[in-house]
Amino acid sequence: QVQLVESGGGLVQAGGSLRLSCAASGSIFSINTMGWYRQAPGKQRELVATITAGGNTNYADSVKGRFTISRDNAKNTVYLQMNSLKPEDTAVYYCNAVVSPGPPKWVPNVYWGQGTQVTVSS
Repeated sequence: QVQLVESGGGLVQAGGSLRLSCAASGSIFSINTMGWYRQAPGKQRELVATITAGGNTNYADSVKGRFTISRDNAKNTVYLQMNSLKPEDTAVYYCNAVVSPGPPKWVPNVYWGQGTQVTVSS
């Protein structure tokens, strides 16, 4: 059983910064990819950024150059540093992680956090 808990959301003015964190806990053998997704009102959930266990990153075009994803493997935590925030970044941000339970089955599972609200005012 794995739990993902996000924190760091809130209200910020356009141009400001916010740092989200997501800590995984529970029965974790290893964590492969971790990522951030977001869902704005009336829209589908979309990928924001991902980071592999090896540190390779991927970003949505809309956030490139503004957001930075990172992780602390010792803490099973992924971060999202959001700079130059825009009103269109307003959404509920969800953390996810691909977690291996280890032996005997080794079948990874995808887990999601509860979401944290990010609101960017104009």
